Amino acid sequence: MRFTAIGAAGALLLLSVSTSLMAQRADDQIDPRSVEMVKQGRAMLAAGNVQGAGDVLESALAVDPRNRDAYLVLADIARKVNLSGKAIRLYREALSLEPNDTAALRGQGEAMVAKGAMERAKENLAKIEKLCAKGCADATQLSAAIAKGPPVVTAQAEPAPAPAASPTAKP
Repeated sequence: MRFTAIGAAGALLLLSVSTSLMAQRADDQIDPRSVEMVKQGRAMLAAGNVQGAGDVLESALAVDPRNRDAYLVLADIARKVNLSGKAIRLYREALSLEPNDTAALRGQGEAMVAKGAMERAKENLAKIEKLCAKGCADATQLSAAIAKGPPVVTAQAEPAPAPAASPTAKP
């Protein structure tokens, strides 16, 4: 009797575990609606509609937050509009889904260079170089960005207005 009670409990446990595993989707199975939205976002971006592309890409992530490609395109948009901090965060999201994504490591490294975080950018370059033993375009691009350094921002003063002539002054 004891054996059957344990056997029944074990069978129930095995059934519940296997059912919960079947309900989980593999990481590489992105919702097709989300994939289609990324395609739409890329097309909108190519047509110059940055705001519309961003909206569609954010919707793609709402449909499936595991869509790494949506994070990458959004991060690229953020970099193009000089939102380096936001780009770094979006690349971090992509890297949480795939830590060995060299495009995400490169993009994040370039955004770090723009923020002046050179040491962190060099860490990303080291990761890429480790992943690309024979070298790759992502390593070359990030290395060039690091060598160039952060953009130099200079302040420009507007010329002071000319002093107004005094009505009582004699020429």
